[in-house]
Amino acid sequence: MAIQFTGWKSYASFFSADYCQRFLNNNYKKRNLDNPEQKSYENCYAFLYYLEHGQIYYEQAEKSPLILKPILLFYGFVHLIKACILSIDPNYPESTSVLAHGVSTRKRKKQNYQFFQDEVKFQKNGLFPFISEKLFHMKQLEGDKASMEALLQLIPELDGLFVLNEGKNTFIQIYTHQDHMAIPENILDHYHMTEARFKEFLTSKSSNQIEFLNEGLLFQETPSSYKPCSPIKYNLETDSYVLPLKKDEFFLFPELLIHYLLLYNLSMIARYETEWWSELTKMMPNKDYPFIKSFLDITQQKGPYLIYQYLMNN
Repeated sequence: MAIQFTGWKSYASFFSADYCQRFLNNNYKKRNLDNPEQKSYENCYAFLYYLEHGQIYYEQAEKSPLILKPILLFYGFVHLIKACILSIDPNYPESTSVLAHGVSTRKRKKQNYQFFQDEVKFQKNGLFPFISEKLFHMKQLEGDKASMEALLQLIPELDGLFVLNEGKNTFIQIYTHQDHMAIPENILDHYHMTEARFKEFLTSKSSNQIEFLNEGLLFQETPSSYKPCSPIKYNLETDSYVLPLKKDEFFLFPELLIHYLLLYNLSMIARYETEWWSELTKMMPNKDYPFIKSFLDITQQKGPYLIYQYLMNN
């Protein structure tokens, strides 16, 4: 079900203007946009350069000390996101209002600041609300907030770290059983639902065409039914599908948006909270350090995967 991804090697075809032009032309035609051929010729180099610059940021982040990684990874991710936008919107950017970050964070960190309790606030204009609506057809509400803890709990690859640090899983693994996928039945206890109610709930919440069998929590799902707003997430490290154990307001959030919000806040901290950031990376005083370090290692690999997944499925 997961797309084949071999890191930056998977992007090899995109580093050809001819290929990019054909790719954009097909995408624009699929959406019945005006002048797809002309627009694809006009945009093919911008599209290619967004990907190329994004790759350079990621490659530099891999070689850089931890204190610089959030800044390089955030701007690398932003470049890759802009390639996604251009792949479906030939007129991007139409106004300067979409160029701001689209989220804000507390300007001054309080005494005894803890990253887990920090929040980002959604803005009316800027890249975050724009990509939410443009890429995922989700309307974000101005003034809504997301805590770092809530966002970290939605990164599948951090599940093991939550078990070690807090003694709790954040995800449950979905297993392959013959030609079907099987959800362990103890998910019903976490969701406080009967089997019938859970099947109805997951089918309605998932954009994927999930078809449950009559008996048990076995279902079929086709690769062509990929939708990023499904509660079913992919763990890149274990090559497995998982379900979050917590049903909160971010239950259906695409992982691409979660990585954007976490990287935004970490990049702001790395730039403007020099004393706290330096102490964290040198003293490692609490659980903030292992979670931040692990997330940065994860997003180094998962960010390009999420972008590639979007490009190949839209």
